[in-house]
Amino acid sequence: MVTINPHINFNGNAEEAFNFYKSVFGGEFTKVIRFKDLASPEFAVPEKEENKIMHIALPIGKNNMLMANDVPEFMGRVNEDENRSKISITTESKAEADKLFYGLSDGGKIEMPIGDSPWGTYFGMFRDKYGIEWMVEFNPR
Repeated sequence: MVTINPHINFNGNAEEAFNFYKSVFGGEFTKVIRFKDLASPEFAVPEKEENKIMHIALPIGKNNMLMANDVPEFMGRVNEDENRSKISITTESKAEADKLFYGLSDGGKIEMPIGDSPWGTYFGMFRDKYGIEWMVEFNPR
């Protein structure tokens, strides 16, 4: 079964915001990945960006996950009044991820082609023909 969860982009204060959300909702982060955790010769991370959040996840309730990241400066700033959040879809198979990615992105603009990600999942990002931003991910583990 597909799950859908909100994903929010921040301009460098994702960790602060998520500590606030954690204080309100309770719980513990299931994942915190900093940009420096993914640094490699193929993915150079500037020193001023290395401690920013690449991915953070906070379970909310039984089946929901609130997720976020900081947008590195080299990718531009997030317009905090628009385009700040994405819908994140987690699939149960690579075939399901492909079906949803290619189906929903038809007529839209692909931001990151679906494929193997540096963090070990099968991942892609796009804006659909209606301007809604989506992320599709399959985790083979």
